[in-house]
Parts: sequence; structure tokens; C-alpha cells
Amino acid sequence: MRFKNRTDAGRQLAARLERFARRSDAIVLALPRGGVPVAFEIAASLALPLDVFLVRKLGVPGHTELAMGAIAAGGIEVLSEDLIRDLGIPRALVQQVAVRERLELERRDKEYRGGRQAPNVRDRHVILVDDGLATGSTMQAAILALRQHAPASIVVAVPVGARDTCERLGRLADKVECLSMPEPFQAVGLWYEAFDQTSDDEVRRLLAAAQGVSPKKAPVAGPSDAAAMIRRRAIPLAGGTRDYDALLEGIGDARVVLIGEASHGTHEFYRERAFITERLIREKGFTAVAVEADWPDAYRVNRYVRGASADEESVDALGGFQRFPAWMWRNADVLDFVGWLRAHNEAKPVDARAGFYGLDLYSLRASMEAVVAYLDKVDREAARRARARYACFDRFGHEMQEYGYATSVGLTATCEREVVSQLLELHRLRAEYASRDGRVARDDYFFAEQNARLVRNAEAYYRTMFQGRAESWNLRDSHMAETLHALVDFLEASSPRHPARVVVWAHNSHLGDARATEMGQGGELNVGQLVRGRFGAGAVNIGFTTYTGTVTAATEWDGPAHRRHVRPAPAGSYERLFHDAGVPRFLLPLRTDLELASALAGPLLERAIGVIYAPQTERRSHYFHARLAEQFDYVLHFDETRAVEPLERTVQWEAGEVAETYPSGL
Repeated sequence: MRFKNRTDAGRQLAARLERFARRSDAIVLALPRGGVPVAFEIAASLALPLDVFLVRKLGVPGHTELAMGAIAAGGIEVLSEDLIRDLGIPRALVQQVAVRERLELERRDKEYRGGRQAPNVRDRHVILVDDGLATGSTMQAAILALRQHAPASIVVAVPVGARDTCERLGRLADKVECLSMPEPFQAVGLWYEAFDQTSDDEVRRLLAAAQGVSPKKAPVAGPSDAAAMIRRRAIPLAGGTRDYDALLEGIGDARVVLIGEASHGTHEFYRERAFITERLIREKGFTAVAVEADWPDAYRVNRYVRGASADEESVDALGGFQRFPAWMWRNADVLDFVGWLRAHNEAKPVDARAGFYGLDLYSLRASMEAVVAYLDKVDREAARRARARYACFDRFGHEMQEYGYATSVGLTATCEREVVSQLLELHRLRAEYASRDGRVARDDYFFAEQNARLVRNAEAYYRTMFQGRAESWNLRDSHMAETLHALVDFLEASSPRHPARVVVWAHNSHLGDARATEMGQGGELNVGQLVRGRFGAGAVNIGFTTYTGTVTAATEWDGPAHRRHVRPAPAGSYERLFHDAGVPRFLLPLRTDLELASALAGPLLERAIGVIYAPQTERRSHYFHARLAEQFDYVLHFDETRAVEPLERTVQWEAGEVAETYPSGL
């Protein structure tokens, strides 16, 4: 089988790869130079983004066809330590070869990209293309280097290759698509009628054509260029019903959609998140909303929206949210959404109604009470044992931080054994309890089991509070991810014919992948990272940003809600960059627009306002460095926002805050 040229080979190969056509989680990467014309035709035929994967083989001195390792863009270095040791190659010589090849790699990176960042391939299906495989050493090096970026899968695609090479690479890649494996093979060029050398100019031209720009305009050099690109490539939001069509198309068949917020007190974040969620429930069959709230408080809302509670109105269903900060869930926007969800569910069969669930672990006392209340109904003797175990906490009342301090410094024994024993007993009796009355019994048992698991994790959380931020943060986010995964499994077991699809509401800091932030560098993980780890491209995370406005927040922990002015974001931040773009409201499709994602690769500063806002220490308290295009799949920016309205307005909230320019601003 001979090909006319690389263009012909690419078109034929595209037919073999039709299953990837128009997928938002797939990308074509070419090995320069000869792989680029082949890959260009594949990307064009399948409507996929195209880029190059720059890799340089480290050849053994004197035997350059034999690879002792590889280097790739981004500082990736993979060495065959066994080969280096067996051949006795001095480490200094290895590094000498690596330095020489890295210089060539950097030259090609500048030549082909002109400063544009390499695409983010984490959790994506990568089609890795070359024009043919002889020894396959460069492709092998590329696969090993690419694995360091954690793609969902690697598919090697070549028109022609030696059979033993393709079979060997098949053990490294997830799949090898090779149209022809002639024997004897001899050389790649023999299987093309025209096999001219591909030039750097042609590589540049094809990459620019694939991205819809001219080669001269391809480089993105600085903030002004990035702002201009945002103006061209962002999707403006006009407030219409079809604003999020592109977002829903990009979400596709994703199982979990994580929708963040840059503060816990901004009206636009809550309103738009609710609107997107309503569309996901109506149009894509999502059946659960899981939020950064305590399990028992949210479950009261769940019973209401599913028509299974005594609460008469939405505001009554939100009555469980009394703990600071109550405004996070007792606000006008959540009230509207809960009312919408109740009305939506009333027109659905009971088994098809969407639920509302909490993920957090602060409700240790309330969860213990819920476990005992459940057991009182199904097994009085088990309830007595549960009360005895949970009595371990009685000396601390509701002050669980006191428990955490006392146990961390050895002043008292922990309650770890008791809470673990209680959870294990519930697990042991699962079959008996959950089978007593059909769906109702299963729901009630699941509610109780999650409360018992929450008690176990909350006990550990309070013990770690005084051991360092990373330990307690990781335990909390691991609990939230564990609860989400348990919810997905429960929903699927309840409706096995329909895969569970869940929307998650939480702060950006929980839902944006921690590996792309200072958090990750400091040893912290988060829900976004853990969910991507389980669902890969089946998880889509969406972040929010704002430049200025007002926010509902406290000035100190457990303090009243204030309506505070949000300072304009500083230079060097994503928020300032978005403001400079001059578009008041927009959507950034970072998952599907590689050029835009490259321009926003960062790292830059990103703002996070929680339940407390401290503008006097804003840089230290509320900003961190992040690589936005790796952190989120989509970002929504609202340049000026206003504070969310609490259901109980405090005097401080009603009065608002005097602008910082007063009196000099008069």
C-alpha cells in the first residue's frame, strides 16, 4: 500500500479515526516535522484541534538510533536508567546530550509557536501522529514523555510502519492505528510516491491554518495581546436564554459538571450557576445537585424538592441552614432555585425527580443526631449502642474545635474508635435496613449511612485542624469527593438504566484543579482534582471571576453579614486581564479553544473571596498564582457584580459600606 503523499495518507488515516470526530475531549498532536502534514488532514477531517508535541530523543553516543531517554517541552525528561547503567554511560555524558537536544527543542518551540504555550492535554484523548514508523524510538520517547501530562489515552496514528515496531508501541500506547505494515519494511519513504522533506515554514503555515490565524499573528507575547485575543475569542453573554448554548454543547455527555464561584457572596455567581443547572436538568437529564453544604441541612431541601417533606414553602426547607455563614444558602438566589426545582419535579415521576445534597463535613453534632433518629425508627437496640458511642463527645458540647485541640495535644483520648465502630455496624446491617420498604428504605438508609461516615471524617478533621492547613484541607476535600462518588454510585444503583449525572456547586478553590495552583504546590488537593481523577474527560469544571463590585461577607469568623466593596483587581491578575479586554460579561471556552487556552496559560494571580473579605490584606489573604487553562475547562467573567441578598438582612448589610474613596473621592 503506497500513499501519494502525506496529505493523502492523512485523509485515509482520518477515516480510521472517525470515532474521535468533533469530540471536545480529543486533540491531534503531530511529531514535527513529517507528522504535521499528516496530522493536519486528520484534524481538519475530524474537526479537532491541532498542535505539535515537541520531543527530542536522547540517542546513545555513537549509536544515536538507540534511545537512552527523551526530553519534551515543559521540562519533561524521561531516562532509561537500566540502559544507561547496563551500557555504563557516564551521567555527565547523558546530561551533555540532554543539553544539546534541549537547545534544539527550544529552537523548534520558538520557531513553531512563537511564545504560544503548549496545549493542556490532561484528561484528553491524544491522537499522536507521525508519517511512519521505522525503529519507532522517537515515537516511543514521545509516548513516555506525554504520559507525564496525564492524558486520558494515547492513540498512536501512522499511515505505515514496521510490524514489530507497531506491536511494541501497542504495549506502551492505549492503541496503535497503522494503515499498512508491509514486510519487508526497509524505510518509511519507500511507501510514499512523494516524500519531500517537510520544512519549518510548512509546519508554521499548517499550524497557523489549523488555528485560523496567519503565521505572523500567531505569537501571543504579552497582556495586551492576551486581552485582544479575549475580545476576539470570548463568547459574550447578553443575558438571553441561549447564552450558554456553546457551554452545554461542550459539556456533551459529561457525568459531573462542577460549577464554582470566586466568592461565597456574589449574586451573579449564584444566579448564573442556577440558570446553567436548570438547563442541565431540563435538557441533559441531570438528576442531582451536590453543594458545599452540610449533609443533613441539604437533605432537608432534598426532601422538599422531591415532594417528601412537611415543609410548605422553599424558605421553610432552607430552615436547616443556621450555622455561620447562613447567607451562603439562605439567600434570594438559592430560594428561587429551590422553588424552581420543586416545581420542575412535581411534573416528573418520583424516580425521575432531581435531588439536592450536601457534601461538607461541619455538621458533626447534627449528623450524630440524624444517625440516632434513624436507628430509633428501625432498630431501638442499635440506637442505644449509637448513643453510647457518640456520648464520647458530650463533654465538649457543640465546641468541636475544643475537642480537636484537646486530642491533638494529648489532653484527652480521641473518639476515633467509637465513630469507626458505629459506621462499621451500619455497614454490617445495610442489607437488613435497606430492604424493608423499597425505595423509601434505601433512601433513608443512604441518608443515615452518609451521616455516620460524615461523623467519622469530621472527627478526624477536627483532630487535624491544629496540625497544619494542608492536612485538614485535604481531609475535608477528600470527604466531599468521597460523598460525591457515593452519591453517584447510589443514584446509579437506584436507576441502573440511566447513568447518574450530577452538578456540583462549590467555591472555585474546591472545584478548579488544585494541581494548577499554588495549593497543589503546597501539597493540597481538592474536589476538582479528585473528580478529574475518577471521571477524566467525563468531568467538566467551570470557574467564575469578577473585577469589582460588592460582596456579602463577614469581617471575622462567626460575624454578621456585611455588604462590602470589592477592590478592583490588580495588574498581573486574570481578573485585571479580563477587565482590560473590555467585554462586560463573557464565557471562555478553554477546553475547546487551544489558542485561547495557550494565551491564558499563566501563571497569573487569581482572586478567591470566601466567607470573610479582608481588603486591607487582599494580596496576601485573597490572591494566589494559578494556571487558569489547566485549572478550569470554562471560565465565566462578570466585570462588575453585586452582593447576594441574604434572607435575613443585618443592619450592617442594609447600611452597606462607605466607598474607600470617601471623603477624598468627593
